[in-house]
Amino acid sequence: MAKTEKRERLLELIREFALTRGDFTLASGKKSSYYINVKKVILKPEGAYLSAKLMLDMIPAGVQAVGGVPLGAVPIVSSMVALSFNEKRSLDGFLIRKESKGYGTDKLIEGEVSNNMKVVIVEDVVTTAGSVLKAIENVRKYGLDVSKVISLVDRNEGGADLLRKNGLDFEAVFEIDEILG
Repeated sequence: MAKTEKRERLLELIREFALTRGDFTLASGKKSSYYINVKKVILKPEGAYLSAKLMLDMIPAGVQAVGGVPLGAVPIVSSMVALSFNEKRSLDGFLIRKESKGYGTDKLIEGEVSNNMKVVIVEDVVTTAGSVLKAIENVRKYGLDVSKVISLVDRNEGGADLLRKNGLDFEAVFEIDEILG
């Protein structure tokens, strides 16, 4: 299946399973007439593969690891890491906690990462980018070099612009207008 066919199929899955219309309050506090719950797609075998493949193809050369914030990015990171092995690209994965647990190793980052490692942050949906920027702040405290942010969906509500204003390369598989049709 060619890249354009993979993208079209993933778009079909998102429209069928992830898009709901109604009255919703988003994590940012904003109101919306639709909700995109891509977990309904990325937790299906076909959706996991397609999203991982398309996002993996957006990773620049030299990147050593891919990470994200629980909950939305966990299936994406896991799928990308597994697929990277199959494609002989072997990216490590890591997860960024919103806050330390206060017990155990008390880490903000789970996964094997090291100082100066070049990484990409992935997200399921970007709206205002507040949670992504907080995650990047925590990742940089560990000495990681964040080169790019990749999202499955950009809701076009300022998040992409804010990431770029903060010196980050940002790319999304889909813009919301394409999903809403």
